[in-house]
Amino acid sequence: MRGDGLKSLPEQIADRIGDEIVTGAYQPGQRIQEQHVAAALGVSRGPVREALRILEKDGLVVIHPRRGAQVTHLTVDEVKEIFDIRMVLSALAAQLIIERDDAATLARLKEMIAALKSIAAEDGDTEVYARQAYALSLFLATASGSARLEAMMHALARQTLRYSQLGLSTPERRRRSARLWTRLLQAMRAGDREETEALSRRLVTESRDKIIELLEAEEPAAGKRRAAG
Repeated sequence: MRGDGLKSLPEQIADRIGDEIVTGAYQPGQRIQEQHVAAALGVSRGPVREALRILEKDGLVVIHPRRGAQVTHLTVDEVKEIFDIRMVLSALAAQLIIERDDAATLARLKEMIAALKSIAAEDGDTEVYARQAYALSLFLATASGSARLEAMMHALARQTLRYSQLGLSTPERRRRSARLWTRLLQAMRAGDREETEALSRRLVTESRDKIIELLEAEEPAAGKRRAAG
């Protein structure tokens, strides 16, 4: 496996497996075999084991004694916890950017939101849109100037992206999201702190509520499948 900047080998492997979980290559409940991953990547099992521990901290897998790693299931409780935290952090980041009043930051936001709108207008792929939207969120955190806030946002990255793809799974949701991002930028450029906070929170809560709606609709069907199995 080739090097990736300053990341350690376990971190690179965690990124690889994490992406596969986010995109659905590994399904909820599926076991991840250390030896299979090691063989596929041409590495020993040690770095793979460390990578799985990283993913366990990120909430993407759970490691069972003697049974190895298993992809976690999407849950309503986790959605509420993750997105409620993210809502507060995102609103704070936007407020801090207003205080900094940096033209370059706002110009970069405009470019990124234009790309987001283009994906939504073309009914683009859910994963592509979700990754661009989350890149925007991480950019807000970085541009806020708060290293601690940025670290907290990055800590939620994998779980958030995994759920966000569900919340942005329809063209209608993606177009709605793009409109809210556009309005948020307008509020930030105007220095409207109240509207900025309201829109920052709405971006997160609308996605959260859609995810919860879909998960709750899926629960009866999942129960029937388990019973039949």
